Amino acid sequence: MYHRPALIVIIPLLVASACGALPFPSSPSGAAGDRELVVAAAADLTPAFNEIGMLFEEQTGIKVVFNFGSTGQLAQQIERGAPFDLFYAANESFIEALNDKGLVIADTMEIYAQGRITIWTRPDSPLQPTRVEDLRDPVYRRIAIANPEHAPYGQAAKEALERAGVWDAVQPRLVFGENVAQTLTLADTGNVDAAIVALSLSVQSNGKWNLIPAELHPDHPLLQMAAVVAGTQREAEARQFIAFVNSAQGHAIMKKYGFILPGEIVSR
Repeated sequence: MYHRPALIVIIPLLVASACGALPFPSSPSGAAGDRELVVAAAADLTPAFNEIGMLFEEQTGIKVVFNFGSTGQLAQQIERGAPFDLFYAANESFIEALNDKGLVIADTMEIYAQGRITIWTRPDSPLQPTRVEDLRDPVYRRIAIANPEHAPYGQAAKEALERAGVWDAVQPRLVFGENVAQTLTLADTGNVDAAIVALSLSVQSNGKWNLIPAELHPDHPLLQMAAVVAGTQREAEARQFIAFVNSAQGHAIMKKYGFILPGEIVSR
């Protein structure tokens, strides 16, 4: 299965601005900084949110700055007072833990998508694992997953390897990415032979990939939750962004990148 090339970005991005129609009401006018929204977002959201961010800015005039990274590391930054206005996590448990500490606004917490994982290899690789069990073969000398200590996609990958009965065999060959986007980069640059990454990153890559059955990671179903960070000075704008992601436009983009939408989630 081949897909068009795309750049995987794993550093914070500034979404370009433009003016356009306003289907969502814009916030009150003020200083430029008052109209800039800082969004901490799980790395699997990079391609989808780059598109959503541009549309949101065009239609509201609100500039969006994304900080993409590992959900666990972003949560730690919020605990330390990082100036984020909004947090899009790859696992609901991190938002719930922040809520227990009073660090997010409770009535803004909501599941916005469910993610999936894939086995990914370079387009020029002679290797093409179709099942997690295939990774037992020592021909896969190095295999990358996101660090399960703080990355939800790494936690799902680890569980899938364990349930497939190959964890012990592959563990000595594992290379950990700091987040799922970096994990894909490790494979794309040839530093590893295969990687377990997010479907959302796989569909816009030029690699070969196969979907991993959700039944292999039931304890880490990748139910992704968002919330406005407590203490933000841009609560109204943050709520606008959540509404935009959940709009028809936002859902169309999320679906394009393989996310399961809230109304389609069968089990939790």
